[in-house]
Amino acid sequence: MDRLFAPRMDHRGWSTPSEASRMFLILTLVAVGYWAWGAASDNLVMWLGLTILVSTPLLSVGWYLLSLMAKNRDVQLLTPKVRAALESKGRLPNQFKNP
Repeated sequence: MDRLFAPRMDHRGWSTPSEASRMFLILTLVAVGYWAWGAASDNLVMWLGLTILVSTPLLSVGWYLLSLMAKNRDVQLLTPKVRAALESKGRLPNQFKNP
């Protein structure tokens, strides 16, 4: 669960969205885009506008719920190479330092 919902730390030490948030973005855009194509009668401009219009509130509510699930989880590194970048800058959190 931590792997999916924990926020990720990038090479600058900033928290970035969790894996669940990234997957939710893709799934929401694909699902809404699929639905909107039929509703827009194959009009590309209307499809794009409808996809953005419907997915924006869905993403806002979904990301809020995902942030509640990530609230008490420890931050994880975005990739293994982030450790070296943070160590060189002196920003590596204590939870990642070797004992």
